[in-house]
Amino acid sequence: MIATLEPETAVPDRGTWRRGRVIAVFSALTALLLLAHSLVPNWVGNAGSLLETFLPWTGLLVLPLLVAALVRRSALALVSLLLPALVWGGFFGGKLVDRTEAGGDLRIVSHNVNDENPDPAGTARALAASGAQVIALEELKKSEVPKYEDALAAGYPHHSVQGTVGVWSTFPLRDTRPVAIMPWTRALRTTVDTPKGPVAVFVAHLPSVRVRLDSGFTANGRDEAIGLLADALAGEPSARTVLVGDFNGTADDRALAPIAARMRSAQDEAGDGFGFSWPAGLPMARIDQVFVAGVRPVASWTLPATGSDHLPVAASLAL
Repeated sequence: MIATLEPETAVPDRGTWRRGRVIAVFSALTALLLLAHSLVPNWVGNAGSLLETFLPWTGLLVLPLLVAALVRRSALALVSLLLPALVWGGFFGGKLVDRTEAGGDLRIVSHNVNDENPDPAGTARALAASGAQVIALEELKKSEVPKYEDALAAGYPHHSVQGTVGVWSTFPLRDTRPVAIMPWTRALRTTVDTPKGPVAVFVAHLPSVRVRLDSGFTANGRDEAIGLLADALAGEPSARTVLVGDFNGTADDRALAPIAARMRSAQDEAGDGFGFSWPAGLPMARIDQVFVAGVRPVASWTLPATGSDHLPVAASLAL
């Protein structure tokens, strides 16, 4: 009798569901960090605000976990990565699609031009080429203001400069005044008389923030200015209000809650992508904002780089 050899049957590697438990734990912690970012306290170096400033980038934490899961050949780890990926998609997936529409009655551009801008006139011409009816500028250097005025004079006959912020408009301006958010003037309020009626426009440049090893994320001056700006907005009688400027903070940052509670982000509502505006060379955060109330954003985007370290931001609004 001749014995026959039966082919060996492959035995499933059940270890793929046992390996990678540490990776699975880190995946769960990443998802938890996203879900509970508002619970990260600010009393230690404003850690919560710092996290929220760069919150979209937490998705990158999945990449080293994915590499580790593949190296470990762990099915458990790979499946666990779905959790942070789904949570991130719930928060930011909508920003990956183009939500812009055509049309709009008022186009507004806001730009921190940088007080060390080497080409103020060129920057002004680039902003005017956007076709905006209203241009708001922050971080204006007093000695450079005439250069912006000369470059914009032909297309923008109405303008006002208050301290280090200014507004230029193709439509008449009235009731323009500084808004006290700091000891010196870094905010203004004006009424733009458009063909479809008046719109209150606020322009603001909030205090800078710093990240230091010894003190963490220092933002107390900015946060105090946000409170004063929110108070000014609360007293605004106009039903249609637009707030633009350099906020040194993102719309995700809890510090902007007093403003976000009253107004909507044009980028969040009608943007194309994340709209990161700073730093201009490699944008990682949108700290330049267009907020609205009583009007509908139909598009929001960033403009090409100028001589500034910020990108200009623009929005088209339906009145």
